[in-house]
Amino acid sequence: MEQKMEVLSTVRVEKSNDLYKIVDSLNRTLKQQDLMFGLALDEHDENTAVFTIYRT
Repeated sequence: MEQKMEVLSTVRVEKSNDLYKIVDSLNRTLKQQDLMFGLALDEHDENTAVFTIYRT
């Protein structure tokens, strides 16, 4: 069965070495509420990270 994810919010923030810790904590804490969080580097700016909230 295919699982669709709905993007609820996307924000670009200044890259930080510890951002992944926040995303990991959110994913572990809120997975029961059908929420998932993602973090990626911006394709055009190496100093910017893209944080996305999904509903699964």
